[in-house]
Amino acid sequence: MKRREFISLLGGAAVAWPLAASAQQSATKKNFPTVGWLVTGSPTSYRHSLAAFRNGLTETGYLEGQNIRIEYRWAEGNVGRLPELARDLVHQQVDVIVAGGSVGAEAAKRATSIIPIVAAGVGDLVELGLVGSLARPNGNLTGFIAAAPETAAKRFQMVKEIKPEAKRAAVLWNSNGSNAQLEWKVAKEFADANGLTVILYDARDVPELTDSLARIKQSPPDVLVNLNDPFLFTARKLVVDSVREMWVPGVYGYREYAEDGGLISYGTNIADTYRSAARYVDKIFKGVQPADLPVQLPTKYELIINLKTAKALGLEIPPTLLARADEVIE
Repeated sequence: MKRREFISLLGGAAVAWPLAASAQQSATKKNFPTVGWLVTGSPTSYRHSLAAFRNGLTETGYLEGQNIRIEYRWAEGNVGRLPELARDLVHQQVDVIVAGGSVGAEAAKRATSIIPIVAAGVGDLVELGLVGSLARPNGNLTGFIAAAPETAAKRFQMVKEIKPEAKRAAVLWNSNGSNAQLEWKVAKEFADANGLTVILYDARDVPELTDSLARIKQSPPDVLVNLNDPFLFTARKLVVDSVREMWVPGVYGYREYAEDGGLISYGTNIADTYRSAARYVDKIFKGVQPADLPVQLPTKYELIINLKTAKALGLEIPPTLLARADEVIE
């Protein structure tokens, strides 16, 4: 139940019921353990992650509205709102915060050193200074890393497999993102070694993203590679639709891009980190401290190819690449 609906329902109940019954109902609600949900995107852009988290809760015996509450805070693509939303969750005295993406984890950590935080879909938490070590986080934050900077080189390699003649590559990134910085280092090494001229296009917010996509369209590259970032993940539909309209092959980091029309994605499964986060939430509710829950690294990488998009672009995907695909969208 959404918070606004809950408040309206409670207000109506206060009129219809005796005061004592209303107070008892309110107390029962407060007895539910409460999860604060803090993410960069919207219910639409994070639909897979939220579904995976809810499934994870169900697997551990929780049903939203029956024995657990979730306080949702969506930044709707505006990263600058995250600190305020995190502080609001602390004010609501939630029992644990599930923070999505590196910027979400950073905002939650700045907002509280007491409430347990489980981060999902994040970059290197040690590199970000949010935990002491992977094995012993030593604080109120732990989580599941989705970032794998080495996959950026693999994405460039796939670009060369699709278009061996490619000479110019556009790279769309958020220069403020810590993970994008790490990916860029790996990507540049591969590009330099394989004769690819790379042009960087920054996208730190919607106006800058729109401007960068317009500039790419004015001088279309042979290929485009997207570097992973929470903001770009949230705005991925705008990205993949624009790139497809340019008739440019695009390679991305997460399966959601390919599902939304991107040509190819290669990387970890973000939704899986949210499903796993639900298990950590359960452990915390049972008394385990975040400091005793090791940060988990990704163990699986998946290649998704959207053949529908390939046909629309008039591209022939090499059989060797198709054979390696974990999923082909037709």
